Amino acid sequence: RSLQCAERIPEAEAVLDLLEKCPEHQKKGSFPVIVFEGLDATGKTTVTQAVKDTLNGILLRSPPPCISQWRTVFDDERTPIKRAFYAAGNYILASEIAKASTQAPVIIDRYWHSTAAYAIATETSGEVQDLPPAQDEVYQWPEDLLKPDLVLLLTVDPEERVRRLQHRGLEKTKEEAELEANSLFRQRVEESYRRMVNPACQEVDASPSKEEVLKTVLQLIKKHCVF
Repeated sequence: RSLQCAERIPEAEAVLDLLEKCPEHQKKGSFPVIVFEGLDATGKTTVTQAVKDTLNGILLRSPPPCISQWRTVFDDERTPIKRAFYAAGNYILASEIAKASTQAPVIIDRYWHSTAAYAIATETSGEVQDLPPAQDEVYQWPEDLLKPDLVLLLTVDPEERVRRLQHRGLEKTKEEAELEANSLFRQRVEESYRRMVNPACQEVDASPSKEEVLKTVLQLIKKHCVF
């Protein structure tokens, strides 16, 4: 199927090439790896940058820059192809994390939990109770993917998030437009994040000032990560 996909979408071949170059079972270096998750406009960009500066860390993003140029191509594809692109991005990112974590603390703006939460919320329709049950294997971290030391889920109340989005005035992805139009979808995404295990997300209220959120985040990092 991958080859058929590559014949139809030239960019898929480039993604597969990058993926094949990544060694399997990436090992983390001695520095901590901290992931920030959350819907858009929860302050991830601001917080990740501030944490990177405070810890003299390395900031990485998912999907990584080497494939993010093709994001719009895959966002227009059928769901399985789109999901495969984001999943591949996580494994390509893992090799960047492995290398960076031998040099400095690594701060990541989205990783596997985003891919999984959006996929689960898209595959399900209706209310939060229609999601797969809490212990379902869909909430498990993949065994062959490099694990972070800490995953922080930034949340703000829906009204504040919409206010921030409007204030930004940025072009929205299809999924972000869907989040605004459909509060049930948003609830399914957030609940999926909360059900993730091994590692689970630690929730952080990102409604207060940037300074307060940063202080809370740094306390959690100090508590859970070894430097």
